[in-house]
Amino acid sequence: MKKYLLALVAVCSLTVSQAQTVVGDATLPNSVTMGGTELILNGAGMREKVVFDLYAGGLYLVSKKSDAAAIINADETMALKLDIVSGMVSSKKMIGAVDDGFDASMNGNTSSLDAKIEQFKGFFSDKIVKTNVFDIAYIKGKGTVVYKNGKEVGSIAGLDFKKALFGIWLGNDPADDDLKDAMLGKN
Repeated sequence: MKKYLLALVAVCSLTVSQAQTVVGDATLPNSVTMGGTELILNGAGMREKVVFDLYAGGLYLVSKKSDAAAIINADETMALKLDIVSGMVSSKKMIGAVDDGFDASMNGNTSSLDAKIEQFKGFFSDKIVKTNVFDIAYIKGKGTVVYKNGKEVGSIAGLDFKKALFGIWLGNDPADDDLKDAMLGKN
């Protein structure tokens, strides 16, 4: 009986470990469900600044893809998971990074989305601490929905906003080139 119990524990442990991906100090699930759609981890990596790890980022899609432009432009449910691994990430710094990210994603011409960008920045106004997890999901037919630690903090309609938002990580001038490649499964 003891052998069977140990075998069962070993199999369960193996199954759980295969259902997650470790990225630095973060563990990301290999699949998530957003808006009733099951998404798989396309790729994951670490957002770094100088030599410091800031957050683990994962890209979740319906099926694996490596074409950044196709992902940005797709009108299909997808998500980004940001698992904060550093105490250096604050609300103020996140909002500044969002401003810089939209500016880069939209080649400096953010005026068409200014109101939506301001609304999005408000989703990060509460204190951010190490171990916070943000899920940024685009749900087809609904728009972009942001969750902090599993709780919805707000949503923004529009495919135009989603394209600019996902461009922060996947565009021609991404927040982090290595993280972009990792999310696209290229490393």
